[in-house]
Amino acid sequence: MLKIEKLNTYYGNIHALRDVDIEINEGEIITLIGANGAGKSTTLMSICGVVPPRSGTILFEGNDITKTATDEIVACGIIQVPEGRRIFPALTVRENLDMGAFLRKDKESIKQDIEYIYELFPILAERRTQVGGTLSGGEQQMLAISRALMAKPRLLLLDEPSLGLAPIIVQQIFSIIKKINQEQKTTIFLVEQNANLALRTAHRGYVMETGRITQADTTKALLANDRIREAYLGV
Repeated sequence: MLKIEKLNTYYGNIHALRDVDIEINEGEIITLIGANGAGKSTTLMSICGVVPPRSGTILFEGNDITKTATDEIVACGIIQVPEGRRIFPALTVRENLDMGAFLRKDKESIKQDIEYIYELFPILAERRTQVGGTLSGGEQQMLAISRALMAKPRLLLLDEPSLGLAPIIVQQIFSIIKKINQEQKTTIFLVEQNANLALRTAHRGYVMETGRITQADTTKALLANDRIREAYLGV
């Protein structure tokens, strides 16, 4: 579904991504793990066109989207939930969901998808008229994911969904991520600093260090890898 080849991205003179190669197949959950500043979020920003790569190729379903504008990438079905949630704080829960469906015209399906969201996250149904900025951090993360789902993603990009959340909420969020993948058949690219949880959620994983992919394998193999265990799992 997504193929990244020899991707190089810069911030000014800083070489943030170095010859990055990643492949994501339809229906998979793929995770990208690494330390702070390794280039994980930059990878997502490059896919979305927010930080355009200087060289390399990004193919989505066989089409070259390397130099495609961000709004056109969204229209293709690549939707990102950014780090820090970034909901519309002055809009209600329902209005945030409506914004997620902004490009859609299928009104009946939109209604069905909102009901599905409320089944996934009952707390959002309870708070549908509440202003987003007054929600807790966990509720805002639920809303950010839900807003992205309303755009009917073919590929969902999740950037640090566990950041700043209580452990019990993190477990709930990751359970929902699995459910979305299984029930909606949504392909997911998960960037996550909680390597243990990410590797236990995904099918395959990539390890990034200082802008380079240093390892790629099944998550089962990465969990058993002594170097990964020591560097990222604390065992």
